[in-house]
Amino acid sequence: MTKIITVITLFICSLLSAQPQFEQGMGKAFQLWGEGKTTEASAMFERIAAAEKTSWLPNYYVALVNTTAAFSEKDRTKLELMLTKAQDALDTEMIKDQNNSELYVMQALIYTAWVVADPMTNGQKYSIKVMEAYAKAKALDPNNPRAVFGEADYQLGGAKWTGVDTKPLCVEVDKAIELFATFKPETPFSPKWGLERALEVQKGCKK
Repeated sequence: MTKIITVITLFICSLLSAQPQFEQGMGKAFQLWGEGKTTEASAMFERIAAAEKTSWLPNYYVALVNTTAAFSEKDRTKLELMLTKAQDALDTEMIKDQNNSELYVMQALIYTAWVVADPMTNGQKYSIKVMEAYAKAKALDPNNPRAVFGEADYQLGGAKWTGVDTKPLCVEVDKAIELFATFKPETPFSPKWGLERALEVQKGCKK
């Protein structure tokens, strides 16, 4: 997750110049995130979302910032607060648009964080929801590399318990990496993360 943040931040910071208020605010939020100031970055994205209601991106990043932080949070109370904030932000955008593939990828990631936090309690409850969210994301955009990779990565993570054949999943990882190579974000702030993690998983597939 750290690599995701680093790559996003380096790219966004390069865009900072004399730009409109939305772009400046987003750039500042990414800068805070890159500095490890998760709470401040989340608050900045929240303020932008409140002011710029026509863009789904600020709330998307509220969700992403809090979810990625939750993966490494050991304090149960803090983790629950992070994932609740992430879900609330995502729900705000889901109400507006049920046809955005990236929002369903984000939903799957939130569910995954719940599973990772407590596999025994949440595994059965959320695993089906994870797969349903990725299926919806892929249905809306079959060429979304985060959807293709996320689905395969989640199944690979549970393969040692489910006994599922990993070879087809590794093929999907390869496919996702190819999609990352041709993926073109709609805007400078659109999601573009995931390639670094996919390459790591690909190495594991080849061992």
